[in-house]
Amino acid sequence: MHATDSISAGDFEFQLHGQQVCLDDVFPGFHPADRIGVVVNGPCRAMGVSALLMAATTRFYDVYRPALGNAPDKLRIYPDYFIFHVGQCQGNHAQLDVWPPHKEVMVDDDAEQILEAINDRGITRLLVEEKPLSSGIFLRETLSSARNRIVSALAFSATGRVANGDVCGAHDLNVEAYVRKMIGDSCALLQLSEQQHAAMLQMRACLAIDGRVVEHYRRLTVERALGMLTENKERSPQTQHYIAASNKNAATRLAF
Repeated sequence: MHATDSISAGDFEFQLHGQQVCLDDVFPGFHPADRIGVVVNGPCRAMGVSALLMAATTRFYDVYRPALGNAPDKLRIYPDYFIFHVGQCQGNHAQLDVWPPHKEVMVDDDAEQILEAINDRGITRLLVEEKPLSSGIFLRETLSSARNRIVSALAFSATGRVANGDVCGAHDLNVEAYVRKMIGDSCALLQLSEQQHAAMLQMRACLAIDGRVVEHYRRLTVERALGMLTENKERSPQTQHYIAASNKNAATRLAF
């Protein structure tokens, strides 16, 4: 909750097709109980969706703000937002108030395993990296759970820009300071080079416009978002085991 006293809703702006909107237009029907899942396939890539993630976190805190605090008689609570690290650890997102650490979820690079982890956390808003659609194989019940529960999905990029982005999220340099700290923490954890660290900071600097850092996202159907969980089409041993133990018609591929 370290950002509660320094960040407010006024630090964020959103546009949809170039028109000024609010968070509720980006996440229709948004509720404090929503559970956001960000799937990342490389180091620090969640930085590309930091404005949206931190705006949602701020909205969550606004609901509980009068009761928040670290004293014994105060409410210590964090939103149920999760980072799904595909294949290996991709960073440390505590600076974005992704906390406690169990919300940094390590998953095998396998579409079924990623979606199982998403389902297990009850994710209702799914944010995925922009990438070519992949016809990954899933258990039908895993797909059914996701389709019935996930309300909305968006694509993002570590660069802060996506093709045909229809949503624009911006935050001020006060918020960006937390993003830069997250990048520093992640580079230290992952033992990335100074050159890699500097390149990420430069990528963020290129997004600054008139004192605000501007990111672009693209709204997706849930189905297309599921096709962007990973580009890997190989089945993990665990998924192979599940399929072998299931009904012969239990597994299916997404078709695009």
